[in-house]
Amino acid sequence: MRGVVMHAPGDVRVEEIDGPKITAPTDAIIRLSATCVCGSDLWPYRGVDAVDQPTPMGHEYVGIVEEVGSEVRNVKPGQFVVGSFVSSDGTCEICRAGYPSSCVHRVFMNEVGTQAERALIPNADGTLVATPGMPDADLIPSLLAASDVLGTGWFGAVAAQAGPGKRVAVVGDGAVGLLAVLAAKQLGAEQIIAMSRHESRQKLAREFGATDIVTERGDEGVAKVKELTGGLGAHSVVEAVGTQESMQQAIRSTRPGGNVGFVGVNHDVALSGEELFFAQVNLLGGPAPVRQYLPELIDLIWERKINPGKVFDLTLPLEQAAEGYRAMDERRAIKTLLTP
Repeated sequence: MRGVVMHAPGDVRVEEIDGPKITAPTDAIIRLSATCVCGSDLWPYRGVDAVDQPTPMGHEYVGIVEEVGSEVRNVKPGQFVVGSFVSSDGTCEICRAGYPSSCVHRVFMNEVGTQAERALIPNADGTLVATPGMPDADLIPSLLAASDVLGTGWFGAVAAQAGPGKRVAVVGDGAVGLLAVLAAKQLGAEQIIAMSRHESRQKLAREFGATDIVTERGDEGVAKVKELTGGLGAHSVVEAVGTQESMQQAIRSTRPGGNVGFVGVNHDVALSGEELFFAQVNLLGGPAPVRQYLPELIDLIWERKINPGKVFDLTLPLEQAAEGYRAMDERRAIKTLLTP
């Protein structure tokens, strides 16, 4: 089959690779209807994360089940399914506590690679959720978003305890940050401040529910958030970048007693113990437990109450994946959807 392989930073190719095979009774194989490039894929593309050998890429996916192992009960061939970017068994104590992304048997789907024509899904029963029927074509981008960026933005907002009466700030205007805005709106936030310098992303943030836009960064950005929140800072702040600057900006934009949900993939962030001590903020984050939210998110999409697929502003055939990476790296696209 055809699949995306990264050979070195900046070197993405579409090649013939081995097709998936059932290796465990809990596996499933799906034929991809859509996949995409994630902002986290840009870390190795830019050379921040090492690329030690040719690596199959991708961890976001929707498609039709082709084959299941002998112990799979929750999905069957012919069903359209959405799965999390982390495979989980759904039965361990950590899964039952609401954190399937830390399942004791988890498999990060980037270890499998889903920017391809077909993909093997480990722990299928605890990972995949079937849609009520075969979706209309226009729903597929939104269902794909649920696989990671919507679920991750949603977790960021939940971890930050966004809700009625809350003032929320979102640090980061990539797909995750924009969908954290959407999530905060759905959760009933009173005020939603999107921090963005890019006009197209500001416009989408407004569509998703942002009430205010802050273009400043660093100390100036913090000061602007405090100005917009009565001098106190936001009750809830979502950090959706993963850098030292973004994490500091998130913590400093949060009022004492407030909550930071950090979901940006962390790179070389070092927090001052003294600053945390006096900030008096709550921190919760990490790999989003997307599988926990999938039934609710799929229902919202299926009922056309939300349209997270708007974050895909570039659609390309799988063969042009390299251009999809370049467009995101150069910030010509928010997020690239690939059609196998």
